[in-house]
Amino acid sequence: MTQTKEPGAELPLQQQEEVVIRFAGDSGDGMQITGNQFTNTSALVGNDLATLPDFPAEIRAPAGTRPGVSGFQIHFSSSDIHTPGDAPDVLVAMNPAALVVNVMDLKPSGTIIANTGNFKAGDLRKAKLDVNPLEDGSLDGFRVIQIDINARVAEALKDSPLSTKDVQRCKNFYTLGLMYWLYSRPLEATLKWLEAKFKNKPDLIEANQKALQAGYNAGDIHEMFQGRYEVPRCEMLPSGTYRNIMGNQALGLGLVAGARCADLDMFLGAYPITPASDLLHQLAAYKNHGVITFQAEDEIAACCAALGASFTGHLGVTSTSGPGIALKAETIGLAISVELPLVIIDVQRAGPSTGMPTKVEQTDLLQCIFGRNGEAPAPVIACATPSDAFECAIEACRIAVEYMTPVFLLSDNYIANGSEPWRLPDLDKLPKFKVEFETNPEGFLPFSRDERHVRPWVRPGTPGLEHRIGGLEKENGTGNVSYDADNHELMCKLRLEKVMGIRDTIPTPVVQGPESGDLLVIGWGSAKGAIQSGTDALRAKGVKVANTHLRHLWPLPHGLAEMFSRYKAVLVPEMNMGQLWRVLRSEYPETNFLSYAKVQGKPFTQSDIVARIESILEQ
Repeated sequence: MTQTKEPGAELPLQQQEEVVIRFAGDSGDGMQITGNQFTNTSALVGNDLATLPDFPAEIRAPAGTRPGVSGFQIHFSSSDIHTPGDAPDVLVAMNPAALVVNVMDLKPSGTIIANTGNFKAGDLRKAKLDVNPLEDGSLDGFRVIQIDINARVAEALKDSPLSTKDVQRCKNFYTLGLMYWLYSRPLEATLKWLEAKFKNKPDLIEANQKALQAGYNAGDIHEMFQGRYEVPRCEMLPSGTYRNIMGNQALGLGLVAGARCADLDMFLGAYPITPASDLLHQLAAYKNHGVITFQAEDEIAACCAALGASFTGHLGVTSTSGPGIALKAETIGLAISVELPLVIIDVQRAGPSTGMPTKVEQTDLLQCIFGRNGEAPAPVIACATPSDAFECAIEACRIAVEYMTPVFLLSDNYIANGSEPWRLPDLDKLPKFKVEFETNPEGFLPFSRDERHVRPWVRPGTPGLEHRIGGLEKENGTGNVSYDADNHELMCKLRLEKVMGIRDTIPTPVVQGPESGDLLVIGWGSAKGAIQSGTDALRAKGVKVANTHLRHLWPLPHGLAEMFSRYKAVLVPEMNMGQLWRVLRSEYPETNFLSYAKVQGKPFTQSDIVARIESILEQ
């Protein structure tokens, strides 16, 4: 299916409001690089966007097999969007496995761009296919563009000094160039990126740039498409300077900003774990911002080191995923007992145990709220999007130092590796919560408390303020070891009241949609985008459904009971088996909460939310 045209004639340029593209191939095909470059270029063009990287946990899964498929989906638009899209308009499949794994997600009449150079008999066997799907009629409902990308890259780079194997590694940039042409994207940003990426390897720079340009030129030369498309810049976003940002990047910047807002140097104790490792990598480069990073021998040591840093007057931070939270639990309990600030980043992934390390879930909520021995209350907050992670990191720092407590900040795989435009903040308008260390020895008691039940923070070695600290129960005020029954109960209550008092400093969530009615949808974490898109779509059709979102998950904000009372039912979508649903039912037993649980390693889609709401309202 090709379009012919007169020599020299331009193909028509069609305006589209939004497009969803999925790049899919082997882990070694560079699909994540391809997707990230398309993302960065779309951000420079001025589109709103959201992305969903999806890759195997294995460093090198078997090439050509279904488990080895790596994908990257980008949704870019001229209007405000909240998700990486439900179904792709275009699927770029670099081999048969990538095609069969992803084709069922493609929109009806969507476009498939297939690299026929990897559809030989051996490739079909690796993908466990008896027949070639490009030839058996199974793709008749789609528009299929067949291109031997392998051969075209080899032709474009026939004069390159690179080996045949290295030449074929350039095929992702050929594919990227073709998609740049199809969607009217400029090449300049990627050309410059290649120069920086391979600055000491001129042959690689030249080869990848030639492949990129060849793919771009092929759109015109080979006349495969009936037209080109353009997605205009988004004019709906607030004015300002924007950059494309991933969730882990935003977390790192937010932690640095939070430490500066408290006028503290920051210490990160971490042990590498997917998908939180990027945070350690990023913060290691921020020595000039007062950041000390320590890669520990294990999760326990990482958390102990971070708590020790807080004891010395630094802002202690530790980062991990769900399995690491389990290992850090005893040290977190110690931090609660000695009442020192500690920010604990949990980039959630699918479990239990090792689970599916590169897939997404929201399954650590109950672990973070309750997962410690004894009465050990700690606040829990969660970011909703990659850019929201910056503000949430600052908020976690604020709570930790103002209330002398460990704070859990929940992100997840989807947020960590996803990206979106982020408006650079005005640094002068960031909240200030400068720490004042206790220095006056007169009347000093290490566990005396202010009106919020917060104890003083003392740097060790401050003259006259020496005191005992440790995991044994403390006498109220003096901090001396105490086994008195009444004192223990008092200390448990004081620590709980301190944490619950945090709700006095957090706002009641805003309701979008009708202020009362049949159904309110409430979410947390990365479910926000799908809930927002789904309820927006239904309201546009006249359906009276409301939605709200929780950033602070423990303690819960004031005003929720009154909010819930205005609706017949409250739907709680979350990527677990109903963890927030259980918490809400225990705290607000008079409300009719409905759980919408999903644990598939995939985020909610807009259509998921729409279908569930419509089903509930029909009943």
